[in-house]
Amino acid sequence: MASRSSSSVETASSSSMREFLRQAGGVAVVDGGLATELERHGADLNDPLWSAKCLLTSSHLIRAVHLDYLEAGADIIITASYQATIQGFEAKGFSTEESESLLRKSVEIAREARDIYYERCSEGSCNDSDGRVLKRRPIIVAASVGSYGAYLADGSEYSGDYGEAMTLGALKEFHRRRVQVLTEAGPDLLAFETIPNKLEAQAFAELLEEEDIKLPAWFCFNSKDGINVVSGDSFLECALVAESCKKVVAVGINCTPPRFIHGLITTIKKVATKPIVIYPNSGESYDADRKEWVQNTGVSDEDFVSYVNKWCEAGASLVGGCCRTTPNTIRAIYKTLPNRSTSPPEQ
Repeated sequence: MASRSSSSVETASSSSMREFLRQAGGVAVVDGGLATELERHGADLNDPLWSAKCLLTSSHLIRAVHLDYLEAGADIIITASYQATIQGFEAKGFSTEESESLLRKSVEIAREARDIYYERCSEGSCNDSDGRVLKRRPIIVAASVGSYGAYLADGSEYSGDYGEAMTLGALKEFHRRRVQVLTEAGPDLLAFETIPNKLEAQAFAELLEEEDIKLPAWFCFNSKDGINVVSGDSFLECALVAESCKKVVAVGINCTPPRFIHGLITTIKKVATKPIVIYPNSGESYDADRKEWVQNTGVSDEDFVSYVNKWCEAGASLVGGCCRTTPNTIRAIYKTLPNRSTSPPEQ
């Protein structure tokens, strides 16, 4: 693939995503929340590194959560690198080499989980077993690239306010080596997530071109009003940045309340021809000052899943969950999709 021109890479990546969706029956299932599941497994995430802390202390828990989601029917698992940055690890006293190793580890854990899952599929039934989906199928490992605000750990990924001093060039330099290391670790896709403003979307798009990244990518933005991204920038303009980037094979929405998703899909469709990916949060409110979720402000799994087919009818073709969603949410999504039981097997 290294010898191909960028235009042929774009064509190959786009066709690969569409073939992946075809094999998934038209709609692929993305996994759900990671951090809250790690906490449920006993992890203490009270740290600026958040879920990435488990790369240091308890990688077995990350692997277990990945497996939970695969057995719930997820076709795409997203690595524990959302809040993992070289700068963040260095601030904790790690060397550059150690920091890069931890980034690679996030991809390795997800790939290991996929291998273990395939072994379980071979050993078990091809049908649901004790509620588990044990069906050999194409599975994508998506390397998460969180925003600069996620590194700051001050809630600014929910505001997009980086201050006037933050420039396009500075954002590219912040993310450059991280994107290189994650790409070299061997995921199938780069998932640029919770992008809060147009400037960071432009930085990601330019990085993909400048570094001639051979992996496909998706861009997902977050919104708190259903019209703009969280910074106040036009969602339409942000979607256009993703649509215009040759390396991006899907564009969409994550970490956004379910009630806004349908309208945002409609907005994306005004400018995008690429597949639309959505993984909303549970609808609960996050208190950035207290760094905790406000209880009883979200929707139930039943209500969440009731939206899914409407979202797909509106144009979404990759659907999952973000913060506070669980393997039960993902299992319910898998079961509600009409084509999953009849989707063609892996070739």
